[in-house]
Amino acid sequence: MNHFFTIIGGMGTMATESYIHQLNLRTPAHQDQDYLDYILVNHATVPDRTTYILDNNAASPVPPLVTDFKRLSALKPDFFTLPCNTAHFFFDQFQAATDIPILHMPREAVADIKLKYPAAKKVGLVATRGTITDGIYDREILAAGYDLAKPTEAIQKKTDQLIYDNIKDNNVVDRALFHGLVQDMFTQFDCDVVILGCTELSLAQEREPITELPIIDSQSVLVDQTLKLALKQQKNISYQP
Repeated sequence: MNHFFTIIGGMGTMATESYIHQLNLRTPAHQDQDYLDYILVNHATVPDRTTYILDNNAASPVPPLVTDFKRLSALKPDFFTLPCNTAHFFFDQFQAATDIPILHMPREAVADIKLKYPAAKKVGLVATRGTITDGIYDREILAAGYDLAKPTEAIQKKTDQLIYDNIKDNNVVDRALFHGLVQDMFTQFDCDVVILGCTELSLAQEREPITELPIIDSQSVLVDQTLKLALKQQKNISYQP
């Protein structure tokens, strides 16, 4: 392959599958050869990112992921994608391990607010406890000039239940739980828009979509940015979401 990109996935596997599914669905293809060339690394055994962020004595996800970036860089992809929001806490360490650019999912998600909801002032965030704690979205949201609303403990517990008990443990999406916790962010904080800052929440949005509220789906944004770059590099085609 002359041009291709590499996906460092598996965090979690079903969420990565959702990313690939949306990527292929949105590719303007009418025959096999119209699809994109890419390499998927489904590194499912990477230690849990939230567990390490909350307890640095736990196994770190950084060494295996740095190794992935270094090894896969030898194949010379055009760019990397990392469909795991929480892992972006370590983004600078990953980018330092390779000269090949890595798309920054939280940064792209926040940039998408101005395009889709230009009047927004207060941005809500729902995500893993690790992402809520480590501040990777906080920095991007505040730097862009928005007010930030983070979940109450009650909303976070619902989010944890959906991510870990429903999706990661049983591969099911509780529609009422998902829609309810997102609605809580609007009701309790008067948000103008809410970011789904976890790829399991993006999977929930794919299966049980929220259509009546202003949502920024971080993984969906990553899909669009992946297509924009890859179609230009591989097919010389411009892509507009």
